[in-house]
Amino acid sequence: MEFIGEGRAARRTYGFEEVALVPASATLDPEDVDISWQVAGRTFPLPIVASAMDSVVDVPVALALSRLGAMAVLNLEGVHTRYANPREVLDRLTQAAPDRVVILMQEVYREPIKDDLIAGRIKDIRAGGGTPVVSATPGAAGRLGPLAAEAGAEILLVQSTVITEQHRSERGRMLSLRDLTARMPIPVMAGNCVSYDAALQLFEAGVAAVFVGVGPGAACTTRKVLGVGVPQATAIVDVAAARDEFARRSGRHVPIVADGGISVASEIAKAVACGADAVMLGSLLARAEEAPGRGFHWGMATPHAALPRGTRIAVGTTGTLRDILLGPARVDDGSQNLVEALRTAMGMCGAGTIREMQRAEVIIAPALTTEGKTLQIAQRVGQGR
Repeated sequence: MEFIGEGRAARRTYGFEEVALVPASATLDPEDVDISWQVAGRTFPLPIVASAMDSVVDVPVALALSRLGAMAVLNLEGVHTRYANPREVLDRLTQAAPDRVVILMQEVYREPIKDDLIAGRIKDIRAGGGTPVVSATPGAAGRLGPLAAEAGAEILLVQSTVITEQHRSERGRMLSLRDLTARMPIPVMAGNCVSYDAALQLFEAGVAAVFVGVGPGAACTTRKVLGVGVPQATAIVDVAAARDEFARRSGRHVPIVADGGISVASEIAKAVACGADAVMLGSLLARAEEAPGRGFHWGMATPHAALPRGTRIAVGTTGTLRDILLGPARVDDGSQNLVEALRTAMGMCGAGTIREMQRAEVIIAPALTTEGKTLQIAQRVGQGR
């Protein structure tokens, strides 16, 4: 424990850039590595979840990622359920001048959500052979969740910047995840949290998965606006400890998903080594040719009516979803062929499964990305980007 002043202790925490993985004494052929994960009795070949953001997931992307073996989450409060033709709205959002973006988003997201569009989008995913996974904020989940389930959604993610098992308000509004999971006919995942105690309560509430991360996303400004958040490496380790304690008590392993802060393939491997069963990706997948943001990315807290906690960022378009996930890599910055990079890292750490990778040795190594990389940094190539 360190001190930030007289009598005020503060715990030292770590982000992905401050830790590294140690190769094992016995390595494994990457071809023999199994990177699948399970949630609510379903197996997904790739431990990749596409963020519930309008710049990342629409119906075509959900179908494409399902075919590749990943999970995509469609936001039930996004433009796709507010507008019959969301492409026109997305074009306005991507073409707006930087100083007009937040005001335009606040205007666009005031349009009411249409129940028939929720049903239509879910049915389109099902008809295309995809797995309909949807998200809603805690305030809307009680109404939108049952609607989505009736339309054929298979999993609901209840997600906000910070979530707890029970949210109370003097204005009479209350959401109990325990009650919601009990009455929903489909599994309920929940996020986001960053602490042991909050996570343990979520596990005990019966959720199917817990998402970890407050403020690390590329387009998120929560940490600057509110000063709230925990660096991802520490947050994942803490929530993983709660997951393991819950498994000890109940005999059930409930997966955790690292959400945010992942900009290159190595950070996926670090997230798993810290305890994650899968990772949620936003900006990396927003770079895909198929992404609805067409080279731009923004978080769903950006259009908040009173306190926007995000921004629109330009991420560019670097390749297809297949390029980004399965390669071959056409860039040198670690943002493509994420799956092969994860397999290779796991092989080096001697891990044949995700659960085995969670036991890999992790060290504090702030010099990992700069040691010996002077020329790359000077020339802005590879690790110098």
